[in-house]
Amino acid sequence: MTSPPIVVIGASAGGIEALRDLAAGLPPEYPGTLCVVLHMHAETPSALPHILSRAGPLPARHPEDGEELRGGTIYVAPPDHHLLVDGHRAGVKRGPKENRFRPSVDALFRSAAYTRAPGVIGVVLSGMLDDGTSGLWTIKRRGGVAVVQDPGDAAFDPMPRHALEQVNVDHQLRAQDMGPLLARLVQGGVPGAGREDRMDEHELERLMLEVGMSALGPDSPTSVQRLGPYSPFTCPECHGAMVQFREGGVTRFRCHTGHAYTAPSLLAELSEAIEDKLYQTLRAMEEGILLLGELGRQAGDLSGPQVTALLERAREVQRRADVIQGLALGRRTLAPDEPLPR
Repeated sequence: MTSPPIVVIGASAGGIEALRDLAAGLPPEYPGTLCVVLHMHAETPSALPHILSRAGPLPARHPEDGEELRGGTIYVAPPDHHLLVDGHRAGVKRGPKENRFRPSVDALFRSAAYTRAPGVIGVVLSGMLDDGTSGLWTIKRRGGVAVVQDPGDAAFDPMPRHALEQVNVDHQLRAQDMGPLLARLVQGGVPGAGREDRMDEHELERLMLEVGMSALGPDSPTSVQRLGPYSPFTCPECHGAMVQFREGGVTRFRCHTGHAYTAPSLLAELSEAIEDKLYQTLRAMEEGILLLGELGRQAGDLSGPQVTALLERAREVQRRADVIQGLALGRRTLAPDEPLPR
């Protein structure tokens, strides 16, 4: 028996409206399976299955790990769990985060490309940064079909725009027009049938490794070395060493515990880490100012070299703290030749 064609969909900021429009356009007799990842906070219960079930004719729900995937159903990733496609079944796993998220769009897309190619349609909707671009590239590389929301129709266009820049997309359209398109693609036969799988042996091995890492993490601390050479960067999540490799026009990183980043997501994470360090430095300086002030009060009306040095030290720490606070709050930028305060 031929498996129902599968559609994998990824969205982030602004994605609920796009997903609702997509679901509303699906016909009641839609025969395919749809799997959806929407970025969300781990602690927040997901109302997305209820929203999508009300928006269109197909039922939507969170799957159980190992559950058989059936046609005519929308499966939504539960909070803080990757949704993976394991052939005819769903994988619901708590593997390492990718691009700072669990669930990850790329993890879903790669698993579908690995186990269901070429009968896979990947859909990238509204969102920030570039999660989904790597996975959509993999779907296309294995002979699948790439669909992207028109950036002008997206509430937040970076995810669709990155996908359009890096992937040879088959269809670019509004979210409200995607339901009818998906129905035509699926009812017209297995999407991608007859297309060439352009992955070589090394790329297939890398895909297999990454799908496994998304589910359970690396099988050993050294397995990540099979993906590429070590980079000079450390993982912002666990501070482990990261390997670096190219995928089409995208540079990617993965650490030995399994966390994965594209270059834009790594930059975003490092920027947050820099801000955190600025505030930690500011806190230490403010504590120093308080201590110097207390010492000054204890000195009272005394004068002399020691008290003068104490007061000057307090003023110097205050000046540095003002610079750090300006940087942390975005009120100040350093000149190209200006050193950081020490």
